[in-house]
Amino acid sequence: MHTFRSRAAASLLAVAGCVSLSAQELGASWGTADREAEHYRIVEVPVPESLALECGSFCPLSNGRLAIGTRRGEILIVSGAFDALPRPEIQRFAEGLDEVLGLGVHNGVFYATQQTELTRITDVDGDGRADRFENLSDVWGFGHYHEFAWGSGVQPDGSVYVVLGLSDSYNYKAPYRGFAFRIDAEGSTSAVASGIRSAGGVGPNESGEMFYVESQGPWNGSCSLKHLQQGGFMGHPVCFPGYDLPLGVQLGPKPVKPNTPSRLVTECARVPQLVPYAVVFPYRRMGQSITGFRVDRSRGRFGPFAGQLFVSDYSLSLVMRATTEQVRGVWQGACYPFREGLGNGILAIEFSDDGYLITGGTNRGWPVRGNKRFVLERLEYTGRVPFEVHTVSALHDGFHVRFTLPVDATTAAAPDSYRLRSFTHIYRQGYGSPEVDETVPTVAAVAVDDDGLGVRLTVQGLVEGHVHDLHFDGVRDTNGASLVHTVAYYTLNRIPE
Repeated sequence: MHTFRSRAAASLLAVAGCVSLSAQELGASWGTADREAEHYRIVEVPVPESLALECGSFCPLSNGRLAIGTRRGEILIVSGAFDALPRPEIQRFAEGLDEVLGLGVHNGVFYATQQTELTRITDVDGDGRADRFENLSDVWGFGHYHEFAWGSGVQPDGSVYVVLGLSDSYNYKAPYRGFAFRIDAEGSTSAVASGIRSAGGVGPNESGEMFYVESQGPWNGSCSLKHLQQGGFMGHPVCFPGYDLPLGVQLGPKPVKPNTPSRLVTECARVPQLVPYAVVFPYRRMGQSITGFRVDRSRGRFGPFAGQLFVSDYSLSLVMRATTEQVRGVWQGACYPFREGLGNGILAIEFSDDGYLITGGTNRGWPVRGNKRFVLERLEYTGRVPFEVHTVSALHDGFHVRFTLPVDATTAAAPDSYRLRSFTHIYRQGYGSPEVDETVPTVAAVAVDDDGLGVRLTVQGLVEGHVHDLHFDGVRDTNGASLVHTVAYYTLNRIPE
């Protein structure tokens, strides 16, 4: 057993004895890091430089421990990462794997998603080191470094969901690239969806439905959160040869090839299997290469956003929030800024039972805003409630907006406190898309909720299939303070009846 002990106790001096990072050290994206830090501090969990830690996945364990799957093919067990003064002890449980971008545990056994397979890993003799490696499923092919496989944690029924990236984002060079699979605890594998370009994390949303995140690229105008609908086509037609393979047949008829250039809302009407993006993250304004996501299950220990999705971004080294809802049978929802200034490109995030959000990743492979090579960090709620947009939900004639603190009735009731814009993207085989078909909806009336925590916006000019920018520049709380972040982005796939 190889145990790493951190030497960094002497540097743990700033916040509650820990290192708190500032926007000035790492640059800014939204320009709100100083205000964010009043409510959520960034604390570095010290790890030895010799470990060369490149986190690819996390899995919480009993007794406050954390398992880390790494890009370098290890599974590490960390004790002490969630202590008030973290002096972690790290044990290497397994090595020799390949890009562990999914990790879960079931009945004391690890399930690791590698580029080429889902592996069940067991410590048979109880010495803290892996002894048995069982290939549960390797139905997909592999032949290019960019063919990443992302796995969920183990779901309550013992299954793992795996989403497969295409060969270099554009090509289908190996079987089932661009497909998603469900693999049960004994390795039985079934196809879920196709058309995936370059996925990031995969897992359940607030309601337990399986989703995944995908970065901007061919047939993807911007980064997005997508519902893994059974039999769904997620948008990239180069994977169509997989429909002719034994597991691909499970998805039913091959979709009609979408037209290009077009609009996603138009092609969804032509191609029944095509699934619209549930939440669009406007490029660079809300991330540039989104990766992991997790639901806040801390029941308020992480602040006022319990039950919401937290989504990480690799390129911009930040964390965002998202909420989803189902309207007329289609998933849609909103995204919100949350916390910038993290230390490297984030590939994985996870919540601890006591309300910390752990983050980790790498700066190897693509440019990232964070300038640290090997870093493990956590976000801590300071106990001071931020004045934020809590949730945006769709109405038949506008939006219902909830806030984290009571609003000033005068500013909240004024229509000119709000500003809207809508747009969509070109659905095309080219890389990404500009924002097109812009409109300017207007707020015709505002009704403040009786409890002062929300407003109902009556909006003229809603556009189905568009992302709606909602700006709240004029809204103040009862102390006269402005919102920490004054914008939210709602993807309006369907206007409620």
